[in-house]
Amino acid sequence: MSFELLAEEGGARRGRLSTAHGAIDTPAFMPVGTQATVKALSPDELRGLGAQVLLGNTYHLALRPGADRIARLGGLHRFMGWDGAILTDSGGFQVFSLDHLVRVTDDGATFRSHLDGSEQRFTPESVMAMQGELGSDVAMAFDQPVAWPATSATARAAMEQTHRWAIRCLDGVRAPGQLRFGIVQGGFDEDLRRESARTLGGLAFDGFGIGGLSLGEPKALTYSLLSVQTAILPRDRPRYLMGVGTPADLIEAIARGVDMFDCVLPTRIARNGSILTGGGRINLRNRRFIDDSGPPDEGCDCYTCRRFTRAYLRHLFMAGEILGHRLASIHNLRLLVRLVGQIREAIGGGRFGDLVRSLRDQWVQAPLP
Repeated sequence: MSFELLAEEGGARRGRLSTAHGAIDTPAFMPVGTQATVKALSPDELRGLGAQVLLGNTYHLALRPGADRIARLGGLHRFMGWDGAILTDSGGFQVFSLDHLVRVTDDGATFRSHLDGSEQRFTPESVMAMQGELGSDVAMAFDQPVAWPATSATARAAMEQTHRWAIRCLDGVRAPGQLRFGIVQGGFDEDLRRESARTLGGLAFDGFGIGGLSLGEPKALTYSLLSVQTAILPRDRPRYLMGVGTPADLIEAIARGVDMFDCVLPTRIARNGSILTGGGRINLRNRRFIDDSGPPDEGCDCYTCRRFTRAYLRHLFMAGEILGHRLASIHNLRLLVRLVGQIREAIGGGRFGDLVRSLRDQWVQAPLP
């Protein structure tokens, strides 16, 4: 298992991360399968869209059906019928988003389950053990994020806790064939972001998540803090920007040296009747599409755009038919996977700068509503 850096251009990187379940060509977008499924889509459909790696979530899977049960049933790959790579998030974001329901000590976090209110305890050791039971290819360290607009004092306390927990995550026995990624934090303070990148970058992680960004702060600050950390993190290991995935974010983050992404946006907005297109985001429930015989997104090569019209998708959403959710999800995921692939192929060939300028004109200068 290794990360091979194949090319660099204009700050962007093209690489290949080898895992126990196959190689991941980077930059790569990971569809989110929080509860061992990408909502409404099958593994074969995801493969057809070009997905190389999926994300699962330790918090949700530990509460239901249980990491130990998944282990008894053959591990997460067998359980969900996916033979490619899987990255599991540690659940830190979910735990700390419970806010008043969570109690934090140096040992770990005690919280109430959102399912039945039962008391649960996550520690760095238990989180890594659960990810070992799940059998994911990449396990994320347990961290403590903070939300905008956290003070520097609050961010420092959470960052230092994250650093202490990171060491404990590494101290445990590595599960067979599993890579371990640390997560840098630091809130919204440049000095703290630098300190976290230096501290975590000096530890023996196989890669690094960049956490705690795009949590309400201005986009200019997001990109600035991202640049601060990618400039420090080890060049020979992958960087993963967690929970970020609009087209504009992908373009800007790749240009700043990020290798991996995940985001619920493409499937979440699909369930609400919205799709991403070359002209921006549109809501197919809008009456103006009632007689629109054109494809959902002109020029897209996905199954949805090759077979169906905007009028048909609008009809499905207005009629409450689940096929609408599926077709919109197929398109949105394919658009992001294709966008990242287009950028990846340009890196190192002298075309990256021109491509990014063109994509910025399309996506960044006119942000999605």
